[in-house]
Amino acid sequence: MGTGGTATLGPVFDSPRPAVVVALPGTGSDAHFARRAFAPACTARGLELIAVDPEPGAVIAGYLAALDTAAARGPVLAAGISLGAAVALEWAGRRAAGDVSGVIAALPAWTGPDTAHCPAALSASVTAAQLRAEGLEPVVTRMRASSPRWLADALTRSWRSQWPGLPDALEEAAQYKWPETVLLDTLAVPLAVIAAADDPVHPVAVGREWARRAPRSVITEVTLDELGADPAVVGRLGLRYAR
Repeated sequence: MGTGGTATLGPVFDSPRPAVVVALPGTGSDAHFARRAFAPACTARGLELIAVDPEPGAVIAGYLAALDTAAARGPVLAAGISLGAAVALEWAGRRAAGDVSGVIAALPAWTGPDTAHCPAALSASVTAAQLRAEGLEPVVTRMRASSPRWLADALTRSWRSQWPGLPDALEEAAQYKWPETVLLDTLAVPLAVIAAADDPVHPVAVGREWARRAPRSVITEVTLDELGADPAVVGRLGLRYAR
């Protein structure tokens, strides 16, 4: 399904206008890519964007601290990609309703704490082990040979910028327990899911489950080619439901 195919599974965003949008990158990624994904749509709507860089050794804590700090200014639209989407959802689920305008979850990878078969967690764990055994550049070379050009370029930049703390960051991501179903079932704020129909690491079935469970949700499916050609599609699709 392309970017025009949207299934509305509940009311669209009707929460207060966000004071700020906080964008959280995925595993191994960085604020640069999160900014590419969300900045154009935020600029078009006159919304301030804070794109958060991961802190190796404290990725989750850093994401949560950035969200907490932003909430002191007013309602936050918590936006995340992959791991960032999970942290955004978890944070939104435990904050007071007035602190959260909504959640944009791009490429969710799993549901629940049992991640033994989660492709994203397995990939992060294997890559961390390879980095510790071989160093950065051999792993980058292998990654580039097996990845689409847009993804290879993005990860090459972010991996080099996070080295030598990158293995720690990947291991933290691999150990992360993804949101329980009860959190999705009881989410009080709007949720916009963007899923990739052909992404084996972030199965489209997971995005559909998140949207199906959340009481106020929408889902749009894209392809990896669409995402690679224009990462800003994520922000456009997510923010078009917000005030």
